[in-house]
Amino acid sequence: MEPRAKKRVLILDDEPIVCERLRPALEKVGLYVETFVDSQRAIDRLSEERFDILVTDLKMGKPTGLDVLHYVQEHAPTTKVIIITGFATVETARAAMKGGAVDFIAKPFKISQLRDLILTLVK
Repeated sequence: MEPRAKKRVLILDDEPIVCERLRPALEKVGLYVETFVDSQRAIDRLSEERFDILVTDLKMGKPTGLDVLHYVQEHAPTTKVIIITGFATVETARAAMKGGAVDFIAKPFKISQLRDLILTLVK
């Protein structure tokens, strides 16, 4: 188990390549990272452990990214949620922000953009 001093990030995306690219970039700056491609398994993990940041894709099978966001708002309200999606619309952005997300990032995005946002949020 990683020391509690490290800020903890959970990444949820049903595309494994997203997790594979984000994990090392975030670990390189000293963050503890867990990745999931199955949203129910991510929810199960969120019920077991506290994370500082959740980065979740919006469009997945059930539960969706918005379902996971709602779970976090109810059960882990100190966890900050960033929504990433390849289906960015005004409506989806509005729903994510209204649901409590701290930011909404359209794919494709630069890893540095997400990394810098996370580092700002965990300070």
